[in-house]
Amino acid sequence: MNIQIYGSKKSFDAKKAERYFKERKISYQYIDIHEFGMGKSVFESAKRCIPVEDMIDRKAKAYQTLFMDYIDEGKREGTLFENPSLFLTPIVRNGKDFTLGYCPDIWKEWT
Repeated sequence: MNIQIYGSKKSFDAKKAERYFKERKISYQYIDIHEFGMGKSVFESAKRCIPVEDMIDRKAKAYQTLFMDYIDEGKREGTLFENPSLFLTPIVRNGKDFTLGYCPDIWKEWT
């Protein structure tokens, strides 16, 4: 099992996800997505499990700054990838499986 948590320092759900794996002594790698972003291949894999529209944090300051409401769907994906502060967190990865948000019911199946 190779768990990766893409989260942010300010995300309460990312902290809960980290605590979930820590309490169960499951090793994981924590990646601050707002600082380091997400690799292109990881992003492509995540899109297979999570719709791009669901990955966008509509409450983020960058959402307003980048006028995301007015960007057409074809460009929203590129804008999301280029601006990691737009990602809704946590995005938890286990191999080819991804979850968005705090999902302990799904994570139980991974262990």
